[in-house]
Amino acid sequence: MSEHENKDYTEAELAEMSRDEKMRLGLALDDVELAEYRDNFPVSGTRAERRAERNVAAWFVLAGLSALAFIAVFIFWPWGYQPSTDPTAHFIYSLYNPLIGFFLGLSILAVGIGVVQYQKKFIPHEVAVQQRHDGHGSSEVDRQTTAAILADAGNRSGIARRKMITRTAGFGLGAFGLGAGVFALGGMVRNPWAEEGQESLLHTGWMPEHPGEKIYLRRDTGNPHDVSLVRPEDIDAGGFETVFPFREAWRHDEHELITSMRKGDAPVMLIRLRPGSKPVKRKGQEDFNYGDYYAYSKICTHLGCPTSLFEQQTGRLLCPCHQSQFDVVNTYAKPVFGPATRALPQLPITVDEDGYFVAKGDFIEPVGPAYWERKS
Repeated sequence: MSEHENKDYTEAELAEMSRDEKMRLGLALDDVELAEYRDNFPVSGTRAERRAERNVAAWFVLAGLSALAFIAVFIFWPWGYQPSTDPTAHFIYSLYNPLIGFFLGLSILAVGIGVVQYQKKFIPHEVAVQQRHDGHGSSEVDRQTTAAILADAGNRSGIARRKMITRTAGFGLGAFGLGAGVFALGGMVRNPWAEEGQESLLHTGWMPEHPGEKIYLRRDTGNPHDVSLVRPEDIDAGGFETVFPFREAWRHDEHELITSMRKGDAPVMLIRLRPGSKPVKRKGQEDFNYGDYYAYSKICTHLGCPTSLFEQQTGRLLCPCHQSQFDVVNTYAKPVFGPATRALPQLPITVDEDGYFVAKGDFIEPVGPAYWERKS
């Protein structure tokens, strides 16, 4: 046991001690013996020291530049879907996700490497031996001696006089923090009322452009030029199919044929319930179904993942991302398990005179996750 442990130090005595004295006292109180404690660069200003400093600074500069590049790509790079009919625009659009992932990852990596390199090159090399003993609560002596030990390590590393490292570290970490803030807030800066019609958050591609326009339910065959419309007899009892909006005006418009099936709010699950199923209908949506056929948005109301799994036995739609489950046999697609709290929006459907499914209108509520201005 150290002889110092039996002595109670007053605040006046601690105040009179230098940092080195407090450091030695802290080591003695913890029964720590320094076998080796040397500076990596005992002589300051050598070429090796300057080279090491430039190496650490370079990583922090790379972190800052990568973070700024991430912010620029996140905000200004064209992110809207572009069809493959325009190879240049499609190629630029396809780079959006890889670029933001690359620059954000590079910034994180550079910050990490810079910190590790600083620790290896400038923090004093220490070999210490500590005797085992029972722990005890922290006293004022413990707090001040611990602070002195940390301050000594920082002083010996020369961080105060290494302006290149402190400035580049501030630049790198500051830019990285700004990038993280942009990433966190980027999805909340869109004004849902800035646009009207199909492009607004309140409506989707199922919204008619003029009164009386037919919006057909179209299946995706894998060929965007193949227009395959859905009839009631195409789906067996207990079956389902993912459908997308189609207008006759799009039949010869290659751009619309492709983009109409790529919009995030377009997919709809068309489900044919088994005979005898009598789900509780939502108030105001009693006539949205066509017989045993019900159409619900495929976009999960939790975080927007596709609810693409349908269990025939239980009559539940499952979201594979966070396991939300929506009951379509007993209720109007209300969530019965998982983090989702709102029912899936229902699309009003019927069958036209030619026997094809058509939408009677757009969803009467926004699809997908909630946002601040949403009223329901």
